[in-house]
Formats: sequence, C-alpha cells, structure tokens
Amino acid sequence: MDSPITRIKGGVGAPRGFRTSAIACGIKNPKKKRLDLALIASDKPCTSAGTFTTNRVKAAPVRFSQTNQRKGSLQAIITNSGNANACTGVHGITDARAMADGVAKPLGLKRSEIGVCSTGVIGLPMPMNRIEPNYSKLIDNLGSKNGTDFAKAIITSDTHHKELAISFDLGGTRVRLGGCVKGAGMICPSMATMLCFITTDAAIPKATLQKAVDEAVEKSFNRITIDGDMSTNDTVLVLANGASGMHPVRRNGPRCRQFRKALDWLMLELARMIVRDGERVTKFVTVKVKGAKTYLDAKKVSEAVCKSQLVKASWNGGDPNWGRVIHAVGYSRARIREELIDILYDGIPACLGGLQAETDMDVLRDIAAQDEFDIEIHLNQGKADYEMYSSDLSPEYVDFNRSEYAYWKQARKDGLV
Repeated sequence: MDSPITRIKGGVGAPRGFRTSAIACGIKNPKKKRLDLALIASDKPCTSAGTFTTNRVKAAPVRFSQTNQRKGSLQAIITNSGNANACTGVHGITDARAMADGVAKPLGLKRSEIGVCSTGVIGLPMPMNRIEPNYSKLIDNLGSKNGTDFAKAIITSDTHHKELAISFDLGGTRVRLGGCVKGAGMICPSMATMLCFITTDAAIPKATLQKAVDEAVEKSFNRITIDGDMSTNDTVLVLANGASGMHPVRRNGPRCRQFRKALDWLMLELARMIVRDGERVTKFVTVKVKGAKTYLDAKKVSEAVCKSQLVKASWNGGDPNWGRVIHAVGYSRARIREELIDILYDGIPACLGGLQAETDMDVLRDIAAQDEFDIEIHLNQGKADYEMYSSDLSPEYVDFNRSEYAYWKQARKDGLV
C-alpha cells in the first residue's frame, strides 16, 4: 500500500459512526446462552455494496438483502446464527422481513435500508418466538465498543471469532476499515458458508464501492476452499458512511486506488482466517499456479488441485504426493503439456518436466509435515498466474459432519415442524 496501515481494535465497530450490538436469544437451543443475534447500524446514511452466493438455492435473507441492495443502500444489518432460514419457502421471506421491520422503525429507517443475514441449520423455520421479544434489547445495547461481540454472535462451527480493523491515510484523512467473518465448513465460495461484514468511515460512492468490493472478493473469498461446498447463505456486505469527514473519492483516482488496496488487504486477511479455522483442519496450503497460457487456465488448475479430496487427504498425512497433484492438473480441463510441468514444495522441486525430481523424499516429507506450506505448479506455457488457499481433509472432519439433524428435536419442541 502507498500508505502504511495500522491494526486497531474494534472490528466492525472501529470505524466512526457505527454502533454494534449482540445478544443471546437461544435461537438454536434455548438452554444455551451464547450470543446469536447481532445488529450493526450507522448513525449516518451509507453507501453499501455486496456480493451474494451464486448457489441457485438461496436462503430467504439472501433474497431479501439482495433486493434491498440492488434498489438502494443499506444503513443497518441484523444477523443471526443457529438457523439459516434457508429452504423455508414464503414463510422464510416473511420472517426475514419481520426481522428487518423489528429494527427499522426504532432506528428511524425504512425496511429497504436494512440487510438481513442468517447462518446455521438449513430447512428449519426460524424460531421467531425467541427472536421477536429481543429487538428492543438488541437496539438498547448498541454501542461503539461491541464489535467483538458482534463477531462472536455470527459464528457456527468456527472455533473462534474472526475480526480485523485497520486505519490508514486516505488523501490526508485518517480513515478506518473494520471487518469480521464467519465460516469453517461449506467453504468454496463462488461470488463469495460464510458471512462477511465490513464497515468504513471513508466516503465512497455506491458504484465505486461496488466495483471495489467485486474485485476484492474475487481476490480473496473466491480463492479459498475447505471442503468444496458452496452454501445457500454466502454474503459479503460493506457499509461506508463517510463519518471521517473526507470528500468522496473519485472513481479510478489515486484515493480510490489506495482505498481498493486497503480493502483487498483486509478481505484477503479475513479469507485466510477462514481457511485456518476450517472444520477440523490441520494444514493451511497456498497453491500457486504459474506460467499458464491464460488466466482461466491458471484458475482451473488451481481450483482442481485445491478441491481434490485425494490431494487434501495426502496433505493431512504429511505426504508430498506430487502424483496426486499432477493428476488433478491433468483433469482440470486447462491447456497443459505433461512434459513441461514442474511442481515444487516451498520452492523445493518434487517434479520437473512431468517426472520425479532428484530431491530426497525426506526433505519433501518434512515440508509437507508443516502446518503451513506452499505448492508451486509451473505450467511453463505462458505468463498467467493464479493463487488459492486451501486446507487438508481429516478423518475428524468426516466425523464432525456425520450428523446435524439433532437440532430438529428442538424444533419439534418449539412446534416449528
């Protein structure tokens, strides 16, 4: 970046003019008091931008928020964990609207200015009987120092909350960016199960902000995979309220480019946090494809390797099995020539020209045994590159995901099913 960044505390609550809140409603289990309903609101009108899952099965809050974002800009977001409100039909849309209505009037906003996001179990009706009595408490708790609680309220199978905030100079004005994410399973975003919320007190016109968000998502959340699954609820929402007092940035001007660099950096850091906290993962692997004929070829190769269950299983075992890597390269549908492919682990050759390199296997095993390592795949056919971030596949992941439907028992007690 042109301007050095400084890490600051506060997550999404760090930028000026934003207040956050998080409370426990027992959405998933009324006996547990974990934070599961959260709200973020700006004191000033915002411009907003977002990306949403491209899964054709979309959760009700995704459809609701997508419509509001397309028509105008959001100024507040209500979100919950424990229930995805997905595959819930017309009733799900009604519940999403009700959640927006529950906070809109007290905040002095219109329903169309509220974003709604949900994450959790798919197919269960929302327990609105536990949510609706808590809107007043949620709003009363709004404050500038609750960003971390907001981040904690959105997690599901994550082992910990994930947040980051920074400040940097933008055209002579010190501005702030704050963000948080959730996601540990069903991670293979194709836009962008993950949710990401970002706030900034910079002044960014709506179209300029949307373009910056689209590009940043493509460089970050669209380049991670844990298990190859894409959720019904994936959402990235960014709010900019201009509370820093700066003049709005001009599209493609120097301040715009500077803001994009900061947003790119923040989103990539958050995306990496998701992979490192993947469900029962033990490895964080960066796959770098170099020398492809085209950008699309490089992307195809990277995605094939990162999604291969055989490759991911070998990573879990600390096995530098380059044969599994090259076979994934071969079926990626990219234009490749076997005799030109080189594969390196942390810069050490495992395969040269499509053949076993002379590197001692113990050296490669030591690299693959590390918690983090890089794999470079040189196609030697052009100048296009692509980079992705992935994880291993562990026996514990399978065990963890064997059953989720115990939650239906609670739904029966609530009279929801």
